[in-house]
Amino acid sequence: MSDLVTEIGAIQSIYGKDVLRDADGASVYILSIPYRDVSLRVLFPPDYAESTPQLLGIETTGAHARKGYGSHVLDTARATLLSVFVPGSVCLFDLLQELETALAEESNGSNGQRPSPFSPQEDTSSVLNAGTSAIWDLGEEPCWILSLPVTEKKSTFVARACSVTSPAQAQACIARLLDTDKRAAKASHNISAFRIRALSTTESMSEVTYQDCDDDGETAAGGRLLHLLRVMNVWDVLVVVSRWYGGVKLGPDRFSIINNVAREAVVKGGWTKSGIMKD
Repeated sequence: MSDLVTEIGAIQSIYGKDVLRDADGASVYILSIPYRDVSLRVLFPPDYAESTPQLLGIETTGAHARKGYGSHVLDTARATLLSVFVPGSVCLFDLLQELETALAEESNGSNGQRPSPFSPQEDTSSVLNAGTSAIWDLGEEPCWILSLPVTEKKSTFVARACSVTSPAQAQACIARLLDTDKRAAKASHNISAFRIRALSTTESMSEVTYQDCDDDGETAAGGRLLHLLRVMNVWDVLVVVSRWYGGVKLGPDRFSIINNVAREAVVKGGWTKSGIMKD
């Protein structure tokens, strides 16, 4: 079951520690479907990943879930598992990814567009789509805090973090980085995410929050990076993870590496004093 232990670590680094938990010590686990208020019971055979896991049934559904929704998710998950399982290869990450796609397409009218579970709490589109003059109104050079580089199967990952106070400043920092750092500009992907708290410009002086992310071609990586910042409960920080692809696919392990280097940069920069992730 070493494959399962390794996969659990990778999955939990992406979705959080409660996404998959031991139910009874007999190879049965509770799988909480991310962004859906449903959890399923999963049995892993002793020879996983040579043999497919079994989705035994529904563990819980949310109090506000519509009647029959849990059964629908279970049926969809079983069909998805059949389509993604390949003997000899772990499949949980692919199952969660494809299941998320299928359920999102259903809830969005089957138009193929997946709604992001990480929506900014205030509309930032006018800022993020601002012209070049707004993007370059940065002022001082950002003070980047870097992680140590991590190389896995010829791919190299490095995270950078800096303080930001507005979405426009975050975009300016990214633009400045790519313009002044030739190595970063040549990265296969520069995945980014930020979370910002600021005072509203209205007379009420209420607090507003912004959060956004960008995959930069590394599908689903931006959302998971933003999820990490949320779980760490950090604010006023921009994180950029650069990946130089080495020609060998890493599967879900790449998300674990992205999160680990990002966490290192955030902790090193002091945005979270303890580095302990909060639920």
